[in-house]
Amino acid sequence: MASDFRLKEQLPELTEQIVSTYTSDDSINHLGHCPLPSYTAVVDILLDFKDILYPGYKRHTNLHAGNIRYHVGGLIDSLHDQLTTQIARALRHEHRVLQNHKDCETDIDFEAKGQAMAIEMLKRIVKLRHVLATDVQAAHDGDPACQTTDEVVFCYPGFEAITVYRIAHELVQLNVPFIPRMMTEWAHKETGIDIHPGATIGDYFFIDHGTGVVIGETCHIGKHVKLYQGVTLGALSFPTDADGQLIRGQKRHPTIEDDVVVYANATILGGRTVIGRESVIGSSVWITRSVSPGTTVVLEKPQLKVRGSDEPADELRPEVNYQI
Repeated sequence: MASDFRLKEQLPELTEQIVSTYTSDDSINHLGHCPLPSYTAVVDILLDFKDILYPGYKRHTNLHAGNIRYHVGGLIDSLHDQLTTQIARALRHEHRVLQNHKDCETDIDFEAKGQAMAIEMLKRIVKLRHVLATDVQAAHDGDPACQTTDEVVFCYPGFEAITVYRIAHELVQLNVPFIPRMMTEWAHKETGIDIHPGATIGDYFFIDHGTGVVIGETCHIGKHVKLYQGVTLGALSFPTDADGQLIRGQKRHPTIEDDVVVYANATILGGRTVIGRESVIGSSVWITRSVSPGTTVVLEKPQLKVRGSDEPADELRPEVNYQI
């Protein structure tokens, strides 16, 4: 059946109805000559970073000693330009929001500030490679199903999310607005793992399986920590001021000390909650207070009921270390 072109006569009127909703007090439009950071450009920046951090693994695989300097040099030059532009846009928009004005023109040279931050970010790539190498090793050492470190870089969603987090966290440290959160939310969409870029995470960090892991903004996680899927490191109820507005800038999320393992679907909440070093937190527990170092926390032993069988239900054996 052919389309009825007469129905298209309604489209100009529909367009006018939609555009009429784009008012000055509409909080979900951004019209004017001050562009926001570009989502696609931020994703491209992440892909370029990963090509530098893991040469030969990502988009370009035919790299060798004869062309690596040319390859990295081109990426560094591109990252300089992209970061300068996107950071300048983010800084300009943040300034407009904080000053509550619509004017795009200002005496502040946001491009110069963006370039300085871009250069500082590029200087941190060497440090990033050292830290991420420890995360690769933690994944290899912590998962008996992992045959090589190559497998971690290629295949592990937890490592993908950690990579993006570590890039974004460096930008947070440089006080770059908006862009770090754009990066980690892209990783969240890609991997199902939600790590706020403001969280502080030590070396040798491993997220096994990963789907559904949530790590809040003010979390402090030590070295050699291992999380399984579904773990939430979250906040308790949010405090408000006399006007009912959320109080920001306080520590709302837990501290996980060195050498802790947190099993699947455990929930640990609260800014005053500290999980002491070398503790083991069992699956599906709910924790809102601190745990002493060297402690194992598990639910009471579950009892299975099997209907339609004379066979007794198997009991969990406490001497077995149940891992996935």
